[in-house]
Amino acid sequence: MELVRLYARIQQHPVCRSHAFSTGTTFKMRFNSCLFLVLSNCLSFGAAIPTFPDILQRATNVVNQTTCNGKQYTYQQLAGYGFVPSNARDSYGDTLGGFGSSIVIDLKTWRKLKNGTYTGTLYAIPDRGWNTQGTLNYQNRIHTFSISFTPNTNAAASSPSSPNLALTYQRTLLLTDPTGNPTTGLDADPSGGLSIEGFPLLPAATFTGNGFGEPGPGGKSLSIDAEGLVLARDGSYWISDEYGPYIYHFSRSGKLLTAIQPPPAFLPTRNGSISFSANSPPVYDPDRELNPEDPQSGRSNNQGLEGLTASPDGKTLYALTQSALIQDGGPDNPFRRQARLLQYSISPASKPRLEKEFVVTLPLYNDPTSENTPVKVAGQSAIQYLTPTQFLILSRDSGFGRGTDNPESQYRHIDIFDISSATNIASSSANYNSANGSIASPEGVLKPGITAATYCPFLDFNVNSELRKFGLRNGDGDGQEDDRGLLNEKWESIAVVPIDGKKGRDGEYFVFSISDNDFITQD
Repeated sequence: MELVRLYARIQQHPVCRSHAFSTGTTFKMRFNSCLFLVLSNCLSFGAAIPTFPDILQRATNVVNQTTCNGKQYTYQQLAGYGFVPSNARDSYGDTLGGFGSSIVIDLKTWRKLKNGTYTGTLYAIPDRGWNTQGTLNYQNRIHTFSISFTPNTNAAASSPSSPNLALTYQRTLLLTDPTGNPTTGLDADPSGGLSIEGFPLLPAATFTGNGFGEPGPGGKSLSIDAEGLVLARDGSYWISDEYGPYIYHFSRSGKLLTAIQPPPAFLPTRNGSISFSANSPPVYDPDRELNPEDPQSGRSNNQGLEGLTASPDGKTLYALTQSALIQDGGPDNPFRRQARLLQYSISPASKPRLEKEFVVTLPLYNDPTSENTPVKVAGQSAIQYLTPTQFLILSRDSGFGRGTDNPESQYRHIDIFDISSATNIASSSANYNSANGSIASPEGVLKPGITAATYCPFLDFNVNSELRKFGLRNGDGDGQEDDRGLLNEKWESIAVVPIDGKKGRDGEYFVFSISDNDFITQD
């Protein structure tokens, strides 16, 4: 299946209530589908100890609970799910693909109907296209779906609920560079890039034929591995990328307006020069070799700006690397823990400015399948703004779930981190952002004087007592293609919307998440 969504409830009061959370999984089968799970959680933005007895009585069921810097969060229950066939196609004839890379729900469209059903518009991005046998000349895009969701809090393992969350495909927007040339998911060239006036050097792929291994004129296009999505208030889009790793601003019609190049410490280098390649050869040249395979500084291969979110007023943008930069302990486990969070002012959007930068130390998990590296880093796949100092973060293991040899996930969470006491390394005189600038030892130990964000484990996707209420489970399966109840591997997105269907004045919210199936389908 293509992806699974999990939904929970969040509260913004100094008391604990229910809050919604969503996750997704991938089914490796002929009719892979998008699965939606509904959780009921409590996110409190006040005192650690709830003070209203009536609210305490309502929040009697507790699945997970945490307190992060004096704020209490409670996950109450799973409340629903749904799915989308993985062989569904967009308006250009391509399969919809792994559109769980990032999602946004337009709050202006979010409504609660009189019958209790919720409706709205969801935007989603696939990353760089189907690439299990090599990257392709896939034009990056944004899909639009309509949502229909009817909560079901009465589901039970003895009587599992049927799907109660549906996505209906509406349209697709194709993305282009500033000149109108299509973007591509092909791996960027090992050296050089695309030079366009008014923009930094852009990652680019020079391809032969049509870029799919078939005859064609060849060309050179802006390379994007899209991972994060923010909907601006004017209807334009911000997208974070792994190749650069850059942040791009696209118009409502899909044309590139602005490109944010991160500080030099983030830029991948090989042999003393910028090298945007992620060592992901094209499908028509799968044996292409790169020396060295990994960058010698900057972002690790396929570990760029995975998480992207913005403040509600649209003036501040936050981007988080999937794991540590090469010089900060990456790319190997268990040393790649120190991810960097960039905070940009995007007011005005045409002149983005780096304001602050923080370190987020990612969690570890035990991998029972690995003898050489039993302890690994749970890389992050998405972040979501909660307050000016607190964020949701989706951290997970890799290689566990439906369609893999290891069906039981060890760590699959939506956690919380708090930057209120973290060091702003952007303002340091230590030149952490210079080329090769390092914040940690090769073993990933932070340098003296740097305090990372407070990290608080929270929502656990893998609670089988909740999953079985909808015929789902983590592990305890044989990994076969017809194992429909097994959760997918790649949960990669978060979206937050108010439960009251308006402005969230009661402090309760739903959180949706979708999985990325890497375009896998068998027809």
